[in-house]
Amino acid sequence: MTGREPVLTPGRRPAIAKEQSPLLLRRLLRAKDRMDAYSHENWPIARLADVSGVSEAHFARSFRLAFGLPPHRYLLTRRIERAKALLRDTDHAITAIAFETGWSSLGTFGRTFGDVTGESPGAFRARERSVARAPGAVPACYVSAALRPDLTIAVSEKRRQDCDDSLAGTEARNIP
Repeated sequence: MTGREPVLTPGRRPAIAKEQSPLLLRRLLRAKDRMDAYSHENWPIARLADVSGVSEAHFARSFRLAFGLPPHRYLLTRRIERAKALLRDTDHAITAIAFETGWSSLGTFGRTFGDVTGESPGAFRARERSVARAPGAVPACYVSAALRPDLTIAVSEKRRQDCDDSLAGTEARNIP
C-alpha cells in the first residue's frame, strides 16, 4: 500500500479521494454508466479509458479509488446481477442467459456464478421460483442494490479461501 489507497472493510465503500477532481469523477461515472448499460459487452481497460478520456493506468487507479472496486470486478457484479434477474424472471435457457449477459463460456459462467452466489445457476433458479413472490413496497432497484454481490476480493481468491476453509475443517476432524 502506498498510503493513498482507502482501507476497504466488508460492506463499506471508501470515501472519495480528495485529489480526484469533479471533472475526473464525471469522466469515471461516464465509463461506469456505459458498463451498466452494456454490461454484456467486453470492457477492457483501454476501452474504458477511451470512454472516460484518461490514460489506462490513471483510469484503473482512479476508478478503484472512487468506487471501491477495480473495473473488472464492478463489471462482474453487474453481469451476475443481470444473470440473477434473468434466471428469476424469464424461462430462457441457462446457456442463453450466460451468453446474453456477456460470458463467452458456459463453464466460466457457471463456475463464477457459483463462486459469487454460493449456488449453481440452476439451483438459484429453482430456489427463486419456489419462493412465492408478492408485490413489495420496496422498489426493485433498491432490492437489487441490497442483494448486489460483494466482490471486495477477486473471485479466484474467494475460491482459494473457501478451499482452505474446507481443508481446515477436514484436518481438524482427522486430529486424534
